[in-house]
Amino acid sequence: MTEKEIKKLLEERDSLLKKLSGKEQLLGKKEQRILELENENILLRKKLYGATSERFISSKPDDRQLDLFGDELTEEEREILENEAQKNEAVITKTIKVKKPRTVRSHKSWENLRVEYTFLDPIEKDDERYTHIGEDISDKIAFKPAEIYIKRTVRNKYVLKKEVAESPEGETLKQIVMAPLPENSLNKSLADPSIVSEIILQKYLYHMPFYRQIQHFKNMGVVLSSSTIGDWFASACELLKPIYDQLRANILATDYLQVDESTMQVIDDDKGKTKKGYIWVVRDPIKGDVFFHYDNGSRSYNTAAVLLKDFNGAIQSDGYQAYNQFEKINGKLTLGCWAHARRKFEESIPENKELATQAMLQIQKLYDIEREADEENLSYDDRKKLRHKKSYPILCTFEKWLLDASKEVVALKSSRLGKAITYTYSIFPKLSRYHLDGRYRIDNNLVENAIRPLAIGRKNYLFCGNHEAAIRAAIIYSLIGSCKAREVNPHEWLSYAMENINSSKNIADLLPENFKKSQENIL
Repeated sequence: MTEKEIKKLLEERDSLLKKLSGKEQLLGKKEQRILELENENILLRKKLYGATSERFISSKPDDRQLDLFGDELTEEEREILENEAQKNEAVITKTIKVKKPRTVRSHKSWENLRVEYTFLDPIEKDDERYTHIGEDISDKIAFKPAEIYIKRTVRNKYVLKKEVAESPEGETLKQIVMAPLPENSLNKSLADPSIVSEIILQKYLYHMPFYRQIQHFKNMGVVLSSSTIGDWFASACELLKPIYDQLRANILATDYLQVDESTMQVIDDDKGKTKKGYIWVVRDPIKGDVFFHYDNGSRSYNTAAVLLKDFNGAIQSDGYQAYNQFEKINGKLTLGCWAHARRKFEESIPENKELATQAMLQIQKLYDIEREADEENLSYDDRKKLRHKKSYPILCTFEKWLLDASKEVVALKSSRLGKAITYTYSIFPKLSRYHLDGRYRIDNNLVENAIRPLAIGRKNYLFCGNHEAAIRAAIIYSLIGSCKAREVNPHEWLSYAMENINSSKNIADLLPENFKKSQENIL
């Protein structure tokens, strides 16, 4: 090798060493910054959640201090968890067995259906040779297409008889009398509330867009334009708005709510293109009533603050940061959702089966205790006592496990398991507070169920035409959701509400819960 080549290699070596030194310095700075941020996070959490002298939630549930910094797992605790993980891995994976299809039997609800008879006689029937000894009956549930018809109101007119009119005695009578025309609640529309109810439910309950309904009506011999159906729908929403407002006020007057948000594609009025917006849903976990809220598609902190500004009580949600602001507001208590935490650990099983399984088993224990309370039909007070006895020790242990496990994945914070541990640990105060009241649920699943029709609907009608249409959708989803919660027939209720809202003295009487009571009184 020549001297020139050696000199060139030395220069390349020096250059690489220089670059390596620069990268090492940069890495050192980043590690130092991470350490600083972690220390700041610890200090902030101590200030937020209680006394700095304690590291974890109190060992006594009745003296609950929402502090999260404490001792590591003991060797004995770690050994117990590892043994349970090995013995109970099968708990995590559920096997689905396909059962043989079975014959559908008559349901009790079919007893009220009209029966249409078909009588069959054998070909060999001969009255002179055979005597009728009985019948063999078989039933099938059948269907006839819905009917659209004209609801015609005929008002008879009467004129005063001549001899009565000429009589000087008696009271003054009208020359011509006729019954008043029933009030049309839909702004002099040709539509009866029954057909408007069907149009609304076909879209927002059965997810059939208006354009498909128009085609369906055409096949039935009735031509309706999209503008006509749109006008009927807009009038119905305007009519039902006071009931929505009453429902919303009733839910916000409670002291325990579940909240969630979901996406909704909306056409932007200015640009004419669809954009992703958000619609919020608020649920009363005790009664099941729900209302949806749309604020120009916003998912901002301010929307959450305005939505719940007058509410005092417990707010249960996922880990979305918009709800963190309520931690600092008197009168508001935030609760977390264990289903979200469990989901993140479940997704990380392929990545780190051992640690993910340990986490899943501890969460499963908490759910087993809730299942035990459900099976025994415990009162709220008894459920609270059961949680203090069985759930709270698991919560204390699991919190220590999170801190201990985080050290094992310190180099894998961007991994699924690292994110699961960080997520769960960061909101552990919210996650663990459900033990404070027997009414509080362990997760937010029921409000997610309430928002599911919206997710299904957007796959069918894809988007809302504008922000006004999204607001109307929020009104309808709220009313239908509350009908479902109260086990009220939504078609009957919608028709009844539109027919009676203008004459009702108290809007609250028209809510689904009170409609059900009124129907029960009639029966």
